[in-house]
Amino acid sequence: MAQSDKASDHVRRYRESNGADGHMWDQLGAPGTYPCLLLTTMGRKSQERRTTPLVYGRDGDTYLVIGSKGGRPTHPAWYLNLDANPKVELQVGADIFPATAHSAAGEERDRLWEQMKSVYPLYDDYKARIGTAREIPLVVFTPD
Repeated sequence: MAQSDKASDHVRRYRESNGADGHMWDQLGAPGTYPCLLLTTMGRKSQERRTTPLVYGRDGDTYLVIGSKGGRPTHPAWYLNLDANPKVELQVGADIFPATAHSAAGEERDRLWEQMKSVYPLYDDYKARIGTAREIPLVVFTPD
């Protein structure tokens, strides 16, 4: 599925400005602004690089994102790409670096979910919308 024009524009502005335009994101339909990184994965079918802007949090040296897909019942494509290849590239502001992804589970996931709700409070709304259709992934990126 092609990336929306809005997301493509966000990626373009973020890259062109080294994160000065787009690192703090205010176009999510929610009040406030949110820290945003660019996640580049390898397409599991196309083998092409795919870049997605995502709200993120931090836990020590790691970066955290949630695969909510706005409360839709299926996982986002970027998450499915991670399943096939956990090696990614992140851009956080002007910093671009390789990282490795893993999905948090159990107590780690519970702790980090609470932490991410403080970054973006709508995650629990998305969780309620989905119900038991799927568990929303919480992904931890460790810089290589």
